[in-house]
Amino acid sequence: MSKLDSFLAALAQLPTGYFRGTYKGNSWGATVERLSGGRQTKLYGEELGGADHVSFNLYQPSSGKILLKPCEMPSEKVIAFVEGIELEH
Repeated sequence: MSKLDSFLAALAQLPTGYFRGTYKGNSWGATVERLSGGRQTKLYGEELGGADHVSFNLYQPSSGKILLKPCEMPSEKVIAFVEGIELEH
């Protein structure tokens, strides 16, 4: 499985709407929006009681070229967050 495939699989497991979880030992709250029939995904998360955050837009146009647009942070940070967050149940 490629790195992109692994990221997309982890992102697909996150619920739409608000959720809470643990990332790197800290509590986080995040919101996922899925738009345009699933061709656009937005995520914004913030560390609860801390100062860290993560934010990105993902575009999957019908042309097939996937575009990850992190909001003023490296792609590696958002990929690590999506793959590493453990959801609260």
